Amino acid sequence: MPFDTLTDDPVLQRFIAAGVFAGFVVVAVVLRLVEAFVGRRLDRSRTNAVAGLVLRSVRNTGPFLLISVGAFLAAAALPDAAAWRSEIGVVFRVVTALAVSQAAATIVRVVFGWYRINVAPRTATQLDDKMFPMLRRVLVVLIYGVGFMVALDALSVSISPILGGLGITGLAVALALQPTLSNFFAGTYVLSDGAINVGDYIELQGGPAGYVVEVGWRSTKIRTWLNNRVVIPNSIMADSIVVNYSAPEPAMNILIVCGVSYDADLDKVEEVTMEVARQAITDLPDAVKTMDAFFGFDSFGDSNIQFWLFLQAKDRFGSFVVTNELIKRLQARFRSEGIEINYPVRKLVYDTQGPPVPIAMAGGA
Repeated sequence: MPFDTLTDDPVLQRFIAAGVFAGFVVVAVVLRLVEAFVGRRLDRSRTNAVAGLVLRSVRNTGPFLLISVGAFLAAAALPDAAAWRSEIGVVFRVVTALAVSQAAATIVRVVFGWYRINVAPRTATQLDDKMFPMLRRVLVVLIYGVGFMVALDALSVSISPILGGLGITGLAVALALQPTLSNFFAGTYVLSDGAINVGDYIELQGGPAGYVVEVGWRSTKIRTWLNNRVVIPNSIMADSIVVNYSAPEPAMNILIVCGVSYDADLDKVEEVTMEVARQAITDLPDAVKTMDAFFGFDSFGDSNIQFWLFLQAKDRFGSFVVTNELIKRLQARFRSEGIEINYPVRKLVYDTQGPPVPIAMAGGA
């Protein structure tokens, strides 16, 4: 209610306006002192550190709004401003909308910055490291956009055409950027799932294999064993079957399949093979020391009795080293022990009454 309806004395109206403005200034100063006191108390508490940061970031917004309200009410009390009250109200609403938007955007920046410094490094997933900076920018733009729309509405500018235009433009942009958006949302899935991390050795079904160098929003980059970088769109990563050789732990199982002659002493074969395997586990730094080797005969082959040997290496690269050394040691030990690994054998039976004609054949490795 305008103050000039309470009294007709212009001098008294000016005193009332000055008193109202001075009262709001005093309240703003008191609020600023209270904020400073509470901020110092919160800074001493680690559990409320983020609250102290937020309070300091907006310490001027509250007093500014109080002074703005006081200025608006004081202007409304002045008899000389009676013709300008509508314009003063518009200015007040615009200033308030922009000030609140600025404070909200500042709070978002402070909270996200505090999380990135104090919490994100301790989390196992990279989702917050990748997602929070982009999410912070999106939220800040949205906050400023809402504040701008409120200010336009206060200026009696119709925002319905702007909202409609934004909707049509957004639809057109979404259609044009459909592949990019597909990779973006697939990247969100890859990051949030946590199944692939930088440094893991992965292999795509029917695709490349290598060490993960970077997991981004649009693509995942891997380094192959040929030391080439392969860029894989995240939409392909999300839809493919991926083997992660580094999970759930870097240790990798090794399975060696071999065969010995049917004339070999199988008990001796098992004994010799286990001796070689256990000695390799002791000697090779890439072999897992805490896990013993496993041995078993598998099947009757065409030329040999097949067996398998199972043990673990510390990682995928170590599996190549251990496999290579085991094959060399087994071949040398079998030769010294007289244990034969047959070549593929074919047995031919001939009819003695006629020309040599193969009647039956058997072959295999």
